[in-house]
Order: sequence, then structure tokens, then C-alpha cells
Amino acid sequence: MPDMIITASAPDAGFSIVGCVSTELVREAQMRHGLSPTATAAVGRLITGAALLGTGLKGNERISLQISGDGPLRAITADGWLLQENTIGVRGYAKAPKADLPLNEQGKFDVGGAIGSGFLQVTKSYEDAQPYVGVVPLYSGEIAEDIASYLVNSEQIPSVVALGVLADPGGVVAAGGILAQVLPGADERVVAALEKRALAMQPVTQSILEGADAHGLLHMLAAVGEVRTHRTMEVHFACRCTREKVEAALLALGPDELRKLARERSETEATCEFCGKLYVLTRSEMDDLASHRPGDA
Repeated sequence: MPDMIITASAPDAGFSIVGCVSTELVREAQMRHGLSPTATAAVGRLITGAALLGTGLKGNERISLQISGDGPLRAITADGWLLQENTIGVRGYAKAPKADLPLNEQGKFDVGGAIGSGFLQVTKSYEDAQPYVGVVPLYSGEIAEDIASYLVNSEQIPSVVALGVLADPGGVVAAGGILAQVLPGADERVVAALEKRALAMQPVTQSILEGADAHGLLHMLAAVGEVRTHRTMEVHFACRCTREKVEAALLALGPDELRKLARERSETEATCEFCGKLYVLTRSEMDDLASHRPGDA
């Protein structure tokens, strides 16, 4: 069964809410990049967050989340966009995919320690407008709290975010998340009520293990009678890389460097950071790039 996202609102209670089961998405990222357990938890939380935020996108819009820290993971990145009307594509990677730390005192992945202190940057790319970029200091490095901090400080939307990744030696067992946002004009007590519910609920991954789907996750924060479901969407690991984009990136090296690479090796390899796909260019193709004639060979 594919991963699913459900969007809903509770207008009488003053908030909108999104629930996501992302187990297969996180499993795919872990396998593609050979992520360590801690890196799996970090990247898994961030790409789940990108999926949740991606439900508000239209057309060719895209959202990018980048966390840069002074911890061993160094940086993690996630992108989300609409593959089609009711399908979200997400991709992500870690700069140091093998970085790992022991479990913390609560017996959970030490994502905050692996990220350290730093910043979260959120970029929204629009089809007919300049990108919007918001940057906030990391609140905890645990990602869910950092996304909530971004939403309230950069977009003035009080929010509650819960993200979870559960893995064992065999791989990713469960992953998912919940995003609740206060609606304009809602009573300020709505946030306090949502935060109280969030503190009382069990971990997202535990609910998924017990059989909860995206709709079930919604009701961890929202009472059954107050929610109106709007959209059901699939979410998949996807990538935007193409051979043309790889050639454009290589062109930035300059003709002298391209010719040097062509002389030194019969084939030049380039790997996409987001999906791990390998692109191979022959010596003649590199010579063509150096002459600004990609694709003529």
C-alpha cells in the first residue's frame, strides 16, 4: 500500500490538520543513500515534514527544507513538489550519511545531537514569482520543533508538528507525521489546546505500528466529530535530476577542467546527491561539453 497523506480542517475548533504515513518513503531514502540509523531518523523526519508542507503547493511550486548544523550530520536537505494532482514527490539526503550516534537517554535516536546548533532554511519556489526564503535558528535540532518554530516565526502561523521514524537492524519499521496549523482569526487558546493534546498522545510511529493510517493519525490531535476531510494524496520518493541538468552542472567547471577530465579518464561519473542515480559521460561527450556542444556526440 502506498504512503498516504490526508488533509483536513476543524473550522469550529480553529485549526487545519494534515496526517501522513511515510514508511515506504523513508525506507526508500535509507536504501538509496545507505543511511546510518541516526541519519535515517533525521532525513526521514525532514522528508516527512516536506511532504506535510507540500500539501499546500500548486502547479510547479516546490518547497525545499535545508538544515545546516555543527553536528556530525553537517547538513540534511529535503524537497517536495506535486508529481500530479493528488501525488506528492519528495526527495532528500544527508551530507554525511554514515554519521551516527548512540541512542539518547530516552532510548531514541539522538537526531538533535547529530545535527547540533545551526539553522533551518525553507525555500518556496513559485511558477510566476520570486522564491520566498525563510531562515530560523534551530530550536532543538529534533526537526519537528524546528519546523514549528519556522512556521510561527517566518510565516506567523502557530503550529504543532509531530514527526517520527522507527527503525531496527532490519531497516525502517514505521514513519509518519502530523501537522496542525491554527486558522486565521482563531482564538489563541487553540494552540495551547493542540500542544496539550500533542504532549498526551503516544508516538506517531507507535500508532502506525498499531495499524493507524493517515486518517487515524489526524485523530491523535483532532476529535472525530470536528474534522472535515479535504484531500487524500499519495506520497512517493522521486527526483528531478536529468542528464541535461548534470551536463549543466559540469559546464560550470569551465572548458579547461572539462578537457582535463577527458584526458585523464575514459569515462566521467556524476552522482545525484538526492537520489543516488549515476550518470556516466564518455571522453568524447566531455570534449563536446568543453566545446559547449553537449549532446552532439
